[in-house]
Amino acid sequence: MSWEEDLNGRVAPPSLETLIVPRVRDLGDGFTVRRALPSARRRMVGPFIFLDQMGPADFDSGHGLDVRPHPHIGLSTVTYLFEGEVLHRDSLGVVQSIRPGAVNWMTAGKGIAHSERTGPETRAAGSRLFGIQAWLALPHQHEEIEPSFVHHPQDTLPSGQDDGVRLNVIAGAMHGLKSPVRTHSDLFYAEARLDADARFKLPAEHEERGLYLVEGTVDVEGTRFQAGELLVFKPGSEILLKSEGPARMMLLGGEPMDGPRYLFWNFVSSSKERLEVAKAD
Repeated sequence: MSWEEDLNGRVAPPSLETLIVPRVRDLGDGFTVRRALPSARRRMVGPFIFLDQMGPADFDSGHGLDVRPHPHIGLSTVTYLFEGEVLHRDSLGVVQSIRPGAVNWMTAGKGIAHSERTGPETRAAGSRLFGIQAWLALPHQHEEIEPSFVHHPQDTLPSGQDDGVRLNVIAGAMHGLKSPVRTHSDLFYAEARLDADARFKLPAEHEERGLYLVEGTVDVEGTRFQAGELLVFKPGSEILLKSEGPARMMLLGGEPMDGPRYLFWNFVSSSKERLEVAKAD
């Protein structure tokens, strides 16, 4: 099935390279995910090799998220929440809760293990969870660095509001806002919330750019797109986004990676042989 068929009769904007409509997967206990990357249509956007929408899910008292301990190599994981709370633990000894607007940035490098769960107090009370999990492949020179973990509270990340648009820059820079989050490649990652009838320009400064629509609808060059769709744009032109009602989206991308990446389970590497070593380990 070509991506044009997913347009369902809509006209493809000239700036659109491909459209990805992820399927909803039920992981049990009412918790669903939408996996936009990787896709058969597009493996990566800049360094972004994995993009999951988590929820929204409502957990009754005594229930919650339970991602058991598992290993990673060759990537950074980024957790960003709209609602709820997740408790991170890893093999470095880090124990850190994350709440909406903050960032947990874990760099696996040569290897790390971690778990992500609903904390005991939140689990006892019952909760709602809604957020985005992203993985970013590391450049060749950083694939085997020492693992690390950094937490950035919401008030340390830059945000701006103008003409009905609120922009929170998670990593990289956009519209004069620069994040303090250290990255290993040239990239951008931001949350944009648009009021009804707002306009937002997606800059052309990065070669690979994507927009994942979390809530609402957005008009791109006369074509309407809806929540749960990942738009990947052609390089070179500034893109004007228009909202009809309130909308929330994740903007992501960067420069192309320095070669292909292979993915197996929770491992990412530029070398198939390295993946085999990780499997054995």
